[in-house]
Amino acid sequence: MADAVPFREDTVHSAYDPDSANRFWRILLASHEVFSHFRTTFLGKVSPVHFFWGSFDLAVTRFSGRRAPLHPGGVPHLPDAVVREAYSHEVSSAGFWPGGGAIDYPAFYSYAYPAPEGYSHARVQPAQAFFSDDLGEFILPYDAVRAAHDPKALLMAFLQSTYAAAADLAHWDRDALECGLGHCGIPRAVE
Repeated sequence: MADAVPFREDTVHSAYDPDSANRFWRILLASHEVFSHFRTTFLGKVSPVHFFWGSFDLAVTRFSGRRAPLHPGGVPHLPDAVVREAYSHEVSSAGFWPGGGAIDYPAFYSYAYPAPEGYSHARVQPAQAFFSDDLGEFILPYDAVRAAHDPKALLMAFLQSTYAAAADLAHWDRDALECGLGHCGIPRAVE
């Protein structure tokens, strides 16, 4: 990490705004609820909704079950071995990013690895979503979700449409991997 300062010695990054921290926590809780509901429609391997270890975002990832090409690595501040393990199989991943770097505002994102042919031009919902060529992923500004009449439905449309674009274009076996919406925390009956 560039210019790393041991935590005990760091007096530069010591500001704390309780209102901002509380608002961020509430955004994470609301996002977690929608991500968890989205997660119930997938029978294949799927990560838990989690606070991402490599950054400062909340994420959920679906796996096709097929091996992916070796990731080229080169992710700043992340060993290539870690990146290659994380992307050893095809994924469709989505999450919430509080802002910073290339996207300097809070936003939801969705990407596929490897990105199938035509993914960047896929039609996704809602209208406020767009593909960032710089990041190689779809972006939905948080303000669009916050201002929506039904924020949960808008976010769910983004999650489902970006996943469908990745799965369809990469020819995932959607019949074997998907099911109807379930209830968080209640296992499905096995038939």
